[in-house]
Amino acid sequence: MTLEEFAAGEQKTERMDKVGDALEEVLSKALSQRTITVGVYEAAKLLNVDPDNVVLCLLAADEDDDRDVALQIHFTLIQAFCCENDINILRVTNPGRLAELLLLEPNASPAAGEGAQQPPDLHCVLVTNMSEHVGGLPAAEEILNPHSSQWKDPALSQLICFCRESRYMDQWVPVINLPER
Repeated sequence: MTLEEFAAGEQKTERMDKVGDALEEVLSKALSQRTITVGVYEAAKLLNVDPDNVVLCLLAADEDDDRDVALQIHFTLIQAFCCENDINILRVTNPGRLAELLLLEPNASPAAGEGAQQPPDLHCVLVTNMSEHVGGLPAAEEILNPHSSQWKDPALSQLICFCRESRYMDQWVPVINLPER
């Protein structure tokens, strides 16, 4: 490994850490504003009804999920739909950390007690438009262009730029590893 390759690797790691931090900030903000949809089925319903307000799609899977053919088919269909509708996509390789960020139990067991609910499906998470509406109503600019307010949030803007740069390098679904804290 040359010095140039080592420096490039360090830059890439530092950049990925910044993107991971931005993703954590976006999820925290979206959670507080209730602009998150969790689950493959719920995401599909939202994408069918209102794709123009979706600004980010997260597909979360670990190594075990890579062998799940049905899940991979869902991912392929969601990715195709998002690409067709200009929705930014990120692949997250640490669903447990994603569950922590969304304030959910990552290892909740359905057999834990009688009537216990199944753990939420974190394989697909959508973030919808995170604009701050005055009086609960969107501004005229946001009605005409729902994605206009996304540039006002620096963390979301950083994620969108990362996705765009990845597409320019023919990486249509960039992969992010959310580090444990």
